[in-house]
Amino acid sequence: MARILVTEEIAEGGLDRLRAAGHEVVVELDLSRLLEAVKGAHALIIRSATQVTAEVLEVGSDLVVVGRAGIGLDNVDVESATRRGVMVVNAPQSNIVSAAEHTMALLLSQARNVPQAHAALIAGRWERARWEGVELADKTLAIIGLGRIGKLVADRAKAFGMRLVAYDPFVSADRARQMGVELLALDQAVAEADFLTVHLPRTKETTGLINRDLLLKAKPSLRVINVARGGIVDEQALADCVRDGIIAGAAVDVFVTEPTTSSPLFELESIVVTPHLGASTREAQDKAGDTIADMVLLALSGDFVPFAVNVDAAEANETLRPFLPLAERLGRLFSSLTAGSMQAGAPPVIEVCTEGDIAGYDTRILGLAVLKGFFSVIADEQVTFVNAPQLAKQAGIEVRDVNCATSADFVNLLTLRGMGHSISGTLVGRRSEQRIVMIDDHHFDVPPAEHMLMVKNDDRPGVIGTVGTLLGNAGVNIDDMDVGRASQPGTAVMLIAPSAAVPAQVIDELRGAPGITSVVQLAG
Repeated sequence: MARILVTEEIAEGGLDRLRAAGHEVVVELDLSRLLEAVKGAHALIIRSATQVTAEVLEVGSDLVVVGRAGIGLDNVDVESATRRGVMVVNAPQSNIVSAAEHTMALLLSQARNVPQAHAALIAGRWERARWEGVELADKTLAIIGLGRIGKLVADRAKAFGMRLVAYDPFVSADRARQMGVELLALDQAVAEADFLTVHLPRTKETTGLINRDLLLKAKPSLRVINVARGGIVDEQALADCVRDGIIAGAAVDVFVTEPTTSSPLFELESIVVTPHLGASTREAQDKAGDTIADMVLLALSGDFVPFAVNVDAAEANETLRPFLPLAERLGRLFSSLTAGSMQAGAPPVIEVCTEGDIAGYDTRILGLAVLKGFFSVIADEQVTFVNAPQLAKQAGIEVRDVNCATSADFVNLLTLRGMGHSISGTLVGRRSEQRIVMIDDHHFDVPPAEHMLMVKNDDRPGVIGTVGTLLGNAGVNIDDMDVGRASQPGTAVMLIAPSAAVPAQVIDELRGAPGITSVVQLAG
């Protein structure tokens, strides 16, 4: 059972999922107690108000995962979390529809002066002429950031007959054209826009991106909408440009400091403001709570987490995902197999070779799973998909992903090579059962087990019986076994899955038995 600390309001359905999995869920909404509450927690679930600093991560030394029930992670020190092997996950798709719809709500509110007209009317003023608006049809909308939310905004803006341009250095012109959007440089997009909407994460590079110098290049009719993150648009510069008539108006949902009731934007009636409502729909909150609960449960169980932001690999698709446990198991076995070679100073390189259908995908996640298994045998600390690459770097081990020639014997094959050894595994049957099919060029067909023995011996009668007798006398049963003959005549290799760990004394007896040349105990 893990202890899960929740420091902000999360949909109850998500918390129920965590409790149903048998974990202790502690809700502590007083952020002044964060440093005390995080001690002993294995998971921390937050939203945007909790600042997960290096200090918090240091105090929370048992943390396995930090989960953000939403998209942005500017309140999490991801770099420090990665150094400590703490997985950082979010729920990137939970609120994209709500954020896109709120963008359209602010776009329309700004175009038609809805909040201002409402306020005037309920105050007893009929100001029909004063709050004349503009149509969206045939206007140019500049979308700054053409990611998940930006694309949804583009889809909705097309329905209003708007011309769409965008700035996004990470999107190709062909991909933008498929969305019906013209890619432009940032200066040009601002210069041509009647409306501009921001959909970027807040980073060192994007903070202050929309500033006075940029807005001076805009048309006087420009209206700016920000439902992304506070600080990307310079609040003072935006207020000054609206006040001075450089641009026509703005609608802002996010602020550099939150919560806040003081901003230069609040002083101008031509600027519409809302208190960070982009994700504030019941549907978004339910999806965020459910998603982050699922991601945290995966992280706590040591599984691959699709929405981990500090794992250097593409998401495992349906073809690759079943091979992750096999890759981790092969990594454990390979760690035992190569222990002597590492001590002898052999070149520490691990080649992760994929053959068959799986070779056609981004297989970096299989390499991470291999490292996770490899270091779980020899490391004193908990090994995760996050810190496994760091452990490899510290040990001076290089990992190479290799696409090999298609195997003639297997639909898919995963092979590890390096330090004078090799091991291969595959999945068989409808239930995708794991099989070890090769070790050091000796072929087998044995399911991997928690304890395994590899016995090299002379290929002569009686050796198998000797091994069985010695194990039987020690009360160790053999669950599975296969014999693979070596390339050179006269030698053979037994791969044995005993029912329990074989005592060191019995290993020594096996090594001293007639006909046996070596015995290696493998941790599966």
